[in-house]
Amino acid sequence: MAGKFECYKDKAGEYRFRLKAGNGETILSSEGYKAKASCENGIASVKKNCLDENCFEKKTTGSGKFRFNLKSTNGQVIGTSQNYDSESGCNNGMKSVAKNAPDAEVVEV
Repeated sequence: MAGKFECYKDKAGEYRFRLKAGNGETILSSEGYKAKASCENGIASVKKNCLDENCFEKKTTGSGKFRFNLKSTNGQVIGTSQNYDSESGCNNGMKSVAKNAPDAEVVEV
């Protein structure tokens, strides 16, 4: 099963997207956008930038967990991962974004 982007409106009325892997796991989530078109631009930016390893920024949380941000070439964060218990899990999450995002369909939920 292929990955997909889910575009939705949150409780605050902002548009967001999440990238789900083929198994249904959320692997990347966006910030809130005021306009749906901006959310769609964010999805396009993920598709474009996810193949560039330099656009991934790995971080360690204060509690020792691992997470990553996907950034555009101008350094702006496009999406953030969940927290992972291990660095290898985080690395696999980045690979999953690169694998799933380029051809993922966009669905509204």
